[in-house]
Amino acid sequence: MSDEILGNLGPLRKLAGIWEGDRGDDTAPSDDRGTETNKFRERITFDPMGPVNNHEQSLYGLRYATMAWRLGEPDPFHEEVGYWLWDGSQKQVFRCFIVPRGITVLAGGKVEPDAKSFRLTAEVGSDIYGICSNPFLDREFKTVRYELQVTIHDAQTFSYEEDTVIQIKNQPTLFHHVDKNTLKRVG
Repeated sequence: MSDEILGNLGPLRKLAGIWEGDRGDDTAPSDDRGTETNKFRERITFDPMGPVNNHEQSLYGLRYATMAWRLGEPDPFHEEVGYWLWDGSQKQVFRCFIVPRGITVLAGGKVEPDAKSFRLTAEVGSDIYGICSNPFLDREFKTVRYELQVTIHDAQTFSYEEDTVIQIKNQPTLFHHVDKNTLKRVG
């Protein structure tokens, strides 16, 4: 990876590489639309890229892929791919990704270039940072808000907590699908 790309990643610079964590916590809707909790392990790969030029906007970022497995199970229960992008002139980090269940998210927020902790959000219906789902998910498990908190502890460790707020059909309260993990650099 080139020094030019690394030097233009802002707060994302320290995430470039391969990460693994085996102490993840997942609180999700169960098959009967109640609540289940799962422990999981995951692997995230962040590949630096850029610049992506769009007229006067210039972005640098990380192409990423995530796989997660419930502890003790051979097959992954979660997968996603996307981009984490840095707009240095606007001090914006945004994460755009798709989960193969049929949901896409573009979350973002204002972040200082040397930040070691930051928060990204998305809201359903927003024209700027928003959420889009397939018809089934929109009807049965509508994601109304997404929040991500990232903390870079040092060059070898980072953690995250994400809250996907869901309106489950025929349930009066919103469901907080929370995933969190601490990952260590492995490459």
